[in-house]
Formats: sequence, structure tokens, C-alpha cells
Amino acid sequence: MPSSPPAFVPPKPDNIKGALYVVMCCMLLAGTTLIARSLGPQIAGDEALHPLQISWARFFFGASVVVPLALMRGHSFRHSAYGLHAGRVAMGYGGVVGLFTAAGLMPLTDATAISFFSPLFAMVFAVVFLKELVGVWRWGAAAIAFMGALVLTRPGMDTFQPAALIALAAAAFMGAELIFIKMLSGREPPLKILAINNGMGALIATVPAVLFWREPTAEQWGMMILLGVMMISAQTLFLKGIALAEANVAAPFFYTTLIFATVYGWLLFGETPGTVTALGAGLIVLGALILTWRENLARNRQKGN
Repeated sequence: MPSSPPAFVPPKPDNIKGALYVVMCCMLLAGTTLIARSLGPQIAGDEALHPLQISWARFFFGASVVVPLALMRGHSFRHSAYGLHAGRVAMGYGGVVGLFTAAGLMPLTDATAISFFSPLFAMVFAVVFLKELVGVWRWGAAAIAFMGALVLTRPGMDTFQPAALIALAAAAFMGAELIFIKMLSGREPPLKILAINNGMGALIATVPAVLFWREPTAEQWGMMILLGVMMISAQTLFLKGIALAEANVAAPFFYTTLIFATVYGWLLFGETPGTVTALGAGLIVLGALILTWRENLARNRQKGN
């Protein structure tokens, strides 16, 4: 019988180190979308892998790292809130498939920027399903971010991006996943949650991947393995970052993902963001930052009561 994991001792607050962890997380997260774009049709051409196959790799190779680690740490997978985990995995899987599909069809900066719409979707879902009250500031933040999404989608223009709608759907799935994450928060250790999330995700992703399977080249196998390892590493760094730094310090650094995605797209694919991309991305990030600020204010008021 495995021994019980040691009691969790919160680390001492360190905003600088926590922010650094979050930035490193963002560097890896942008790298995962970079890999997805490299394996997609705009870059790989006729040798492109299906997004369902790429998404399978993200979960399978992630689970190959984190599940054995959780078992080695003595975590038991009995008596977990598997209903909530299943909901989170289903939404997360939809988000990953959508994001990787969009990344293969549109500039990396645009796909990444639209993914930042997920906290706004989470806010709407929280109002509908959790009956949370939302004030004027938060609705204003949602309106600003929505204008940014419209700019990036370019409706009614000759340069309309259908793939942006896929990215927007992915953000909706990720927003729904945030609701399940909130419901799971504090119930189980973070490593156990990661293991269940990736293990269940690998099981769910296997059947669709088999239906659209195309034998990867040796280079593509290497990229898919790297994708899974990078995602788990990013999730671990993010957990460390938010454990060390105060929420109002750590959250804004998460948007450095957009900077890394822009740099990667420019260096590897020659994708130089234009005025429209900069405007749309800026509006989405501004809306998300306002929402983060208001949530931190509300959290601090609750602590003060």
C-alpha cells in the first residue's frame, strides 16, 4: 500500500521568483502552440498531422510524465471528484483541439491573443451556472475584449479569418474549463489534479486520434513528445508561480505568452504582426487585465471580512 504523501507546507511568498516561474510557463505555453502550428497544414503542407492527433500527443505524453510522478509521490486516485474531473477534461480537450486547429491555420499571435478571451467566457459561465454577481467594471472588460476579438476576426472584410472563429470556440471551451477548475480548487493536491487531468485526457483523445491517424515521421514524433513534456512543465511552473507570488502580481505576467508567440512567429515563420493584430490583441489583453484587477479587488475584500 503506498504511503500517504507528506503534508503540504505552503512556500514563503516571493513575488519576484513567482513572476519568473509564470514567465517561464508562458514561454513554454507559446512553444506548444508553435509546435502545433509547425505540424499543421500551413507549415507542414501535405505532411500535416490532424489536430486530433496533435491533441492526443499533448495529453498522452503529458500523462506519461505526470502520472508516474504522482504515483511515486504516494498519491492515491481513489475517492476523487471524478465527475468534476471529467467535466474539466472534456472542456479542456475541446479547448486544446480548437486552439491547435486555429494555430495551424492562422498567425500564431492571432490564435494566442484570441485564447486570452477564455477568462471572459469563464465570467459569463459563472454568472449563468454559478449565479455569481458581476458588476459594471467586469461587463465593461468583457465588452473591450469582445471588440478585440471582432478586430482579429475581421468580420465583413476581405481578410476575414474563419480560423478565428475556431480560436474563439476554443476560448469558450477553456473558459468552461476554468469553471471546473474553480470547483476543484482546494479539494485535491495540484499534482494529483494534473495526473487525473492528463490521464483522463489521454483516454478521451485516443479514439478520435486513431480515426484520423497518420503515421508521423521521426521528426514529428519528436515534436509530439516535446509538446506533451512542455505542456506538463508549463503547468508545473504555473502552479509554482501562483503558489509563490500574490495573485495580483502573478496574473498579469501570464499575458507574456503573447509576446513569446509573437517572437516565435516572427523568427520561425516570418509573421510580422500588423496594426490590426496589435489593436485586436491589445484590446483583448486590456479587457482580461481589467477583469483580473477587479477579481483581485473582490478577493481582497473577502479576505478583509
